[in-house]
Amino acid sequence: MKKHILEVDSVQKRYDTQSILSDVYLKCETNDIIGLLGRNGSGKSTLLKIIFGIEAADFKFVRIDGVVKTKTSDLFNEISYLSQDNFIPNQFSVKKAISLSINSLQMEDFYNDEMIESFINRKISQLSGGELRYLEIKLVLCNSSKFVLLDEPYNGLSPLMIEKVNTLIKVNAKQKGILITDHNYENVISLSTKLMLMKDGKAHHLKCKEELVSKGYLNADFF
Repeated sequence: MKKHILEVDSVQKRYDTQSILSDVYLKCETNDIIGLLGRNGSGKSTLLKIIFGIEAADFKFVRIDGVVKTKTSDLFNEISYLSQDNFIPNQFSVKKAISLSINSLQMEDFYNDEMIESFINRKISQLSGGELRYLEIKLVLCNSSKFVLLDEPYNGLSPLMIEKVNTLIKVNAKQKGILITDHNYENVISLSTKLMLMKDGKAHHLKCKEELVSKGYLNADFF
């Protein structure tokens, strides 16, 4: 299977006089699960939105497999994005939401899931917050994109659902590159193959998780 590479380079973003992102670089390849960590307001969600193309940057380069992508419409075909807000219309049925997102060849595998089977005949408006979040995560992970950006995926999920989501992420990382940020940093750290720390507008690429202590993100007793 061909390996795909997403490179995001020289990202700069300011709000008024405040620099949110300053010359941020990241590289995500097929099989990578990159955990994006940082304090509130450090620019994690802003960076994901800029990569996906729904928030303007003062400057950026986005390359996929060596090709510069300048149009947001080009990125939509290559990158999937899970926002913090729900994105499926309430009036949709679960089956309709799935049929609009998943290739027919993948449909059987998608339905072969106890969680999905438990609410397949309902409308979106009838799902619990956790059920809806699980469905959205699976739709974003299982479509035909090469890369997935997950912003606060664990929000509203029970511990059992978090385990299922982590399994989904690991399985799909065999064919995709995945970036994930979440306040549930313990799960992000344990799941990720690489870690990035956003601090003072800069992206720090960590060689090991213990650097989270030396850079002031975690206390030493975490490990």
